[in-house]
Amino acid sequence: MLTVRELFRDIDIRLLAGEQGIDAPVRWVHITELEDPTPWLSGGELLLTTGMQLGSADRQRAFVLRLADHGLAGLGFGTGFAHERVPEALVEAAAERGLPLYEIPYAVPFIAITETAFSRLVNEQYAVLRRAIAAHERLERIVLSERGIDAVAGALATLIGGAVLVFDARGGLLAQRSFRAEVDDETVASLEKELRERTRGGPDAGGRRGFAPSAGAFGGRALALPVGAGGRRDGEADGAPLLQAWLVAAKDGGALTEFDRLTLHQAVTIVALELLRRRVAEDTERRLAGDVLSAVVSGELRGPDLKRRLEPFGLGARVGVIVLTPPRPGAGGLAAAEAALGAALRSEAADGLVAVHDGLVGALVPGYDEDELFALARRIAERATRTLGASLRLGAGRAVDSADARRAFHEARCALEALALAQPHGDGDVDRGAADGASARTTVATYRDLGSFQLLLSLQDDDALRLFCDSILSPIEESEGAYGGELMRSLEAFIEENGQWERAAKRLYCHRHTLRYRIRRVEELTGRSMGSARDRIEFWLALRGRELVRD
Repeated sequence: MLTVRELFRDIDIRLLAGEQGIDAPVRWVHITELEDPTPWLSGGELLLTTGMQLGSADRQRAFVLRLADHGLAGLGFGTGFAHERVPEALVEAAAERGLPLYEIPYAVPFIAITETAFSRLVNEQYAVLRRAIAAHERLERIVLSERGIDAVAGALATLIGGAVLVFDARGGLLAQRSFRAEVDDETVASLEKELRERTRGGPDAGGRRGFAPSAGAFGGRALALPVGAGGRRDGEADGAPLLQAWLVAAKDGGALTEFDRLTLHQAVTIVALELLRRRVAEDTERRLAGDVLSAVVSGELRGPDLKRRLEPFGLGARVGVIVLTPPRPGAGGLAAAEAALGAALRSEAADGLVAVHDGLVGALVPGYDEDELFALARRIAERATRTLGASLRLGAGRAVDSADARRAFHEARCALEALALAQPHGDGDVDRGAADGASARTTVATYRDLGSFQLLLSLQDDDALRLFCDSILSPIEESEGAYGGELMRSLEAFIEENGQWERAAKRLYCHRHTLRYRIRRVEELTGRSMGSARDRIEFWLALRGRELVRD
């Protein structure tokens, strides 16, 4: 970095005052004959003047004070023009404020100084640019090698010699890496809070070019840059980009340099690309997981094909099944429940497949023994409850050979539904864990809670199970005719919504009186009553059993 000392090292001029400031960096060199040039200066400049505008001691003193207050790097005063020597008032004021003051004799043209300065500054800028390009290429290689956001943050921390943190748009920490000095938890928490407040302030709250965080130990020496997600808010062509993350960085010691800032601004694009790559990979994996789970549950995957499709998810010859019912509207629905269940599994360092199927979130996990599987289900449920802040129900099937995962899924689902049937208002207490600091509760049901129903649903003879299902459902199916399957769909919705007319009608997109008519028709055809708990359970067993023997 060019300093006042280095600029004048090879020029034959004399320092008159301000020796303590000659190591100040020089941002630019400017020539002026104005009495007050500060409106056109940014600070950090070396100013050259002949002083023709400074005819009195008061003007000379005021001139120096204005320059010092504006943060200039130094002053070069040319003699032999309006002044034969540097005025004493100028020297005294410069000494008082520590502003470097040089006498530039008539024989030394100002252009000799400006050319020297500009040559050095251009070379420095070029060197910074070359370093920044090399840094950008290094970060690009990390993204292309799919090493993840942690590797990007780690490389950035090494490049700037400090700490780098990446937060999501809501202020949640995604990655944190340090060069030498670790960032304390209090500072991280303060940053999270400040970023959340900035995000709530609207798309321009953080500024399109970022801001200097005031939180914790980072106060005044860090830089926070918004990472856009592509597109524009509210469809405005000139609006701020949609925010997906924040990149925050600070050096271990001192302020960020020009190279650091340039590198960080370039890294915003790299972080955006890495987050996009990760999102595409997660979406692809989610779709693949959904396809695999649907194929497992429907029985389409069997034998070697099933084993091959499960291997990428870390699943072997035996698997366990966990099923989660999503919270009621307001807690994010299926997508939030899927994310919470996946995050809970990762926190347990457990492999597995997590996907949505038929209004439920299902997970296939490695084949623990049953007690370990049920303990895992309880821990996962409690973590997911804390994440969502809403009461959850979770069911666990037995650990089985992967070929029998279909039955285990239905066992887990049936355990949940049997619990709901036994306790209509959803206040079951099979196994409850209160979320820390919240009223949300976790209910975990296992196949053991099916009691005698377990015997029927675990029949290995498909013909016997099909016979039972047909004895209950065939009258409905045989009389469907013009109803086009509406009676069977209405029955299933009514049973799954535990006899709640409003919820079942909403699920079917029909009026509750229409649903009442259809249920009465089902009762007439089957000779059973929805007012009987035994009849409702038989309907439920038949519906679930039919799924197990469906071709």
